[in-house]
Amino acid sequence: MRAILIDDEELALNYLEHQLLTIGNIHVIGKFTDPAMGKQAVEKNDVDIVFLDIQIPKLNGIELAEQLLQMKPHLHIVFVTAYERYAIKAFELNALDYVLKPVGKQRLRNTVQRIQSRTDEHAAFPFPKTEKLQMNLFQQVTILAEEQQIIPLRWRTAKVQQLFLYLVQHRGTAVNKTAIIELLWPELEPDNALHQLYTAVYYIRKTLAPFGECFQISNTSEGYLLKLEQISLDVDKFEQFYRSGLLLSAETIGEYEAAIGLCKGDYLQEHNYVWAESERQRLQLQWVQTALKMVDWYYTNDKWDKAMTLCLDICHRYPLEEEAYFYLMKVYDVMGRHSLVHKQYDQLKKVLQKELQVQPNPSITEWFDLWKQKNKE
Repeated sequence: MRAILIDDEELALNYLEHQLLTIGNIHVIGKFTDPAMGKQAVEKNDVDIVFLDIQIPKLNGIELAEQLLQMKPHLHIVFVTAYERYAIKAFELNALDYVLKPVGKQRLRNTVQRIQSRTDEHAAFPFPKTEKLQMNLFQQVTILAEEQQIIPLRWRTAKVQQLFLYLVQHRGTAVNKTAIIELLWPELEPDNALHQLYTAVYYIRKTLAPFGECFQISNTSEGYLLKLEQISLDVDKFEQFYRSGLLLSAETIGEYEAAIGLCKGDYLQEHNYVWAESERQRLQLQWVQTALKMVDWYYTNDKWDKAMTLCLDICHRYPLEEEAYFYLMKVYDVMGRHSLVHKQYDQLKKVLQKELQVQPNPSITEWFDLWKQKNKE
């Protein structure tokens, strides 16, 4: 593997180079006390691994690492530090690759072997070659290749995953570093919080490296910008359909069914993120409006079974949606299933009383009372 070494202490650089030469399998193509020159060398050369001092004066080593990964996502980076306590605290109990000064030969050999095994594993089990990916954010977050093969994402920590999904929600828009820190690490001192942020972005880049240019995270003056290339999002497909205002008819009902079928569950359903709640509610409203529009069409066109099935789905997902109960009552009426009309009204009363301490909409109660008189129930 071709390596570049960056450390502000020349003696440390020479010693690290000596140790690497003794363990073999590493060709040092450059060593730099100036991090800017080291960064240029990484950019211009074919490099597999960078050994980087964390505590370079006037520079955060992890921030530099993150910049290097922005240029070359497949790059392996090993952090070098003189303080084990600092490393353990900063990297959440050895989450990142690091070696301690003075660099021990066996630890260095183990680190290089571990990186080589990762490279070999990736070569043996590459990610599917595909021109376009499908990413689902409804219900369970998944990424699929064109042949519908699920591509697993293994996140180092829950915070790293949360930051990735936060950037996905704000895709195409620059996100301020301060806003991210206040959201994810409000309890930490500013320097420690920045350290955690740089570490998290570092690991996002490493996790997404196999996807090539599909996920592009760039640094802005104040934060980060995520762009998606050749990735189709289920939320985008649904919202594009919703905004199209397509007229509902016998010719287009199939398109409506496909659209609401995209929403297999709520937005980021598995994750209880406060910042996702407003987006979740907005998409819920769009789905309910679309589904109720379809129920009305089914009801008007005597498609009772489809109206019933969709109403039951609405009530299951959103038990406070009164209009769905009302349509169910009317559908059961025309189907002659009178006991179910009673059951739906009683269920509506029960859930509204339990959750909101209110009675059903007066128009629904009026319809139900007239129905009882008509059917002498």
